[in-house]
Amino acid sequence: MRYLFASTFAAVILAASMTAIAQTPAGNDAPKQECAIGYVTGVGGSAQSVRDYLAAPDRDKYRFLKDNPIQCHVSDEGRASGCTGITTLQHEKVSVYDDIDSATMAVVARVELDQGTYPVIIVVPKPDLKCEE
Repeated sequence: MRYLFASTFAAVILAASMTAIAQTPAGNDAPKQECAIGYVTGVGGSAQSVRDYLAAPDRDKYRFLKDNPIQCHVSDEGRASGCTGITTLQHEKVSVYDDIDSATMAVVARVELDQGTYPVIIVVPKPDLKCEE
């Protein structure tokens, strides 16, 4: 009888701990943004360019922006894709797309390209994104 009680008790504790683990963010990941529309003031661009920009020393960030302007392939239908480089955004209204990692988010923003202004999926640092209220 004691074994039955002990095994039942252990099963209840295991189930409770599994539920708790499932409800907490994995690792050191920041909580996901819970908004669909936001505003970005800062930088945005391809994932690799944003990572490189964030890793650059502060003294080199201006040069990095000037040496790596955003460039995208624009199809005949007017869709921008295959972007490289980085751009600055000043209180640009964006659609929040998805978390990339703990430091960046993918958003859809209107970006000025050589061919005109197009909606583009870009990556922005999470601190540069403020949700619309």
